Amino acid sequence: MHATSNLRAPSSSLALGLARFARGLTLESLPAAVREKSLLHIIDAIGLGLAAHQFDFAGPGLAGIRAAGAPGDATVIGGGPALQARDAAMANGYLMHGLDFDDTHPGAIVHPSVACLPAALALAETRDLRWGELLSAYAIGMEAAIRLGRSVKGGFHQGGYHATGVVSHFSSALVAGKLLGLTEEQLVAAQGIAASTASGVQVFLEDGAWTKRLHPGWGAFAGITGAQMAQAGFFGPRRPYEGQFGLYETHMQARADQVDADSVISALGHEWTLLETSIKPYPVCHFIHGCAEAALRLQATIQDAGRIRSVACELPAPTLPIVAEPAHIKTRPRSDYDAKFSVQFVVAACLALGRFTLQELAPARLSDPALLSLAGRTTCRAQEATAFPKYFSGAVTVTLHDGTQLREEVPINLGSGERALRQTDIVDKFRANAGLTLPDVRTTLILDAFLSAEPSTPVRDLTKLLA
Repeated sequence: MHATSNLRAPSSSLALGLARFARGLTLESLPAAVREKSLLHIIDAIGLGLAAHQFDFAGPGLAGIRAAGAPGDATVIGGGPALQARDAAMANGYLMHGLDFDDTHPGAIVHPSVACLPAALALAETRDLRWGELLSAYAIGMEAAIRLGRSVKGGFHQGGYHATGVVSHFSSALVAGKLLGLTEEQLVAAQGIAASTASGVQVFLEDGAWTKRLHPGWGAFAGITGAQMAQAGFFGPRRPYEGQFGLYETHMQARADQVDADSVISALGHEWTLLETSIKPYPVCHFIHGCAEAALRLQATIQDAGRIRSVACELPAPTLPIVAEPAHIKTRPRSDYDAKFSVQFVVAACLALGRFTLQELAPARLSDPALLSLAGRTTCRAQEATAFPKYFSGAVTVTLHDGTQLREEVPINLGSGERALRQTDIVDKFRANAGLTLPDVRTTLILDAFLSAEPSTPVRDLTKLLA
C-alpha cells in the first residue's frame, strides 16, 4: 500500500492463503454437505447452459467466440464443434450466465458457479480427469469467488463493477491452477496475472447490452490463461489483492476502508461459504426476488389486475440504482435483459399473470400494453427494515381502485437460508430449462448421469452427453 491508501492490511498474504488452500484441498477433505450441494449447483448451471440456446443472444455470442477461438477437445454445452479449453470455458460461461437465472451468494452478491465451473469443466475434460477432481476444483473456486465478493460488502457494485465479472478471473485462475497441478508459488502468480484482466463494468445497464452475459466467460478465459502463464514461469504480482494499486485499492478507492480483507482467508477450509449460496426460483436479478414473491402472493388474493390503481415496491436501498432506476427505462424495458433488471416490470407481470418464468421475457410480453401500463403505475422506495445482503428482501403494497390497500412482505427470499430450494425443486428446474432445447429422454439421460457420478467417473463420460 502507498501512503494515501485507507485499506486495512490483512494479517497475511491473501494470494498465498488462497494458494495454500487450493494446493492442499482433496476430495476427502470436502464435507459431505459441500459435495452434495456442489452437485446440485453444477446441475443447475448446466441446465441453464442448455436453455440459453433457445434465446437470441446465444447465436451471435457463440459465433464471435468461435471466430476468435480455435478447434479443440473441450465441449460447448448444447452442441457445435469442440474448442480449445479456454475458448469452450468462455462459451460455457456465456451460456450458463446468459439467462441470469444462475445461483447467487447473497452476502457476496456474486454468481459463484459461473465464476468457477466453466474453467473446471473445460480443463477436467481436456486433461481427462475424474469427477472427484472436478468437484474439488469447483469447491476451491466457489470459496474464492464468494469470499472475495463478500469482503467488499457490496462495494464492487457501488463502484460500477459487476462483482462476478471481477472475481471470476481469480477464482478461475485457482480452479485452473488446481487442475494443472501448479505449485503454491505458481498459484500465487496465476492470481497476480488475473489481477490485470479483472474488470466487468456495469455500463450494460444503460441500454440492456449483452456484455454482462460474457463476464464470467471472460473470467474463465483469463483464469486459464493466467494459470498456464504461471506454469510456464511467467512472473506475476505477489499481492494482487492488498498490494499497491491492487484489486481493493483500484476497485474500491475511497471505500477501501470498508474492505474486510482477512475474511477472505479466515477459517478457509473449515467454514464453507458455498453452503450459503442460493439457487434462483425466478429468472431475474436476485435483488428483485423478494418483491416478485410478494407480488405473487398478492395476485392470489386480487386475481384480476384490472382492479389495481397503483403499486408501491420496497427494496433494500443499495439495489435501487440497479433494478429500479431510472424509472423511465425500467417501466418500459427494451429487451429481455432490461426486463430482468426492472422490478417494476417483474412485479407487474407477477400481479397480472401469477407467475414469472422465461416465457415472461418473450418479446410479446415486453410489449404487452396491460403489463406496461401497470409497470408505469409502479413506484419504488428504500425498504426500512431489511437483512440485505444476507437476504434479498422485498415488500409490495397494492392500492385498488376502491381505495383498498393490500401489502405483502418477504424478509427471506425463496431459495435463501432456511427457504433454500430442495433437490426435487432443483431437478424440476433443470428439467424445465433443459427441456427447452432437448427431448425428455435426453434430459433424463444427462440428469441421471450427473446424479449417479462417482469420484472415479471420467469427466469426459459426462461432457459427451452435453454436446
